[in-house]
Amino acid sequence: MSLPDPDAPLSGGCHCGAIRFTVRLAGGWSEARRCNCSMCAMRGAVTVTAPLAGLEITHGADRIATYRFNTGVAEHHFCPDCGIYTHHRRRSNPDEFGVNVACLDGVSPFDFAAVPVSDGAHHVSDTGVERWAGMLRFEAAAR
Repeated sequence: MSLPDPDAPLSGGCHCGAIRFTVRLAGGWSEARRCNCSMCAMRGAVTVTAPLAGLEITHGADRIATYRFNTGVAEHHFCPDCGIYTHHRRRSNPDEFGVNVACLDGVSPFDFAAVPVSDGAHHVSDTGVERWAGMLRFEAAAR
């Protein structure tokens, strides 16, 4: 499957449809990544980058739930009805959102053969050094 044009506005939302949004990416699909911090390791999402002004909630803004932990800088947003994480404000750059690619219409995390994994367990905001934990790979099964 081919990915949608990353320079065009993209639409997305949670599983139940209570939250809908449009987003313009910064860096396109090449910014796709995972993270191994305690939150992201449990969540397991592949994210892409959007500037704060690049994401607009078009439906359900009053419904979005937010979770913060540790330093409280990162804001993890999700639907309180279906529980799906849609996006988060980044601790490493609070002027950016990480957007869950699985929430983007026509996009799947399985569209990416290899995704770099940021070493969020040793966060750049704590260490001063951006590190990578490894690479997550997906290989489709033979049909």
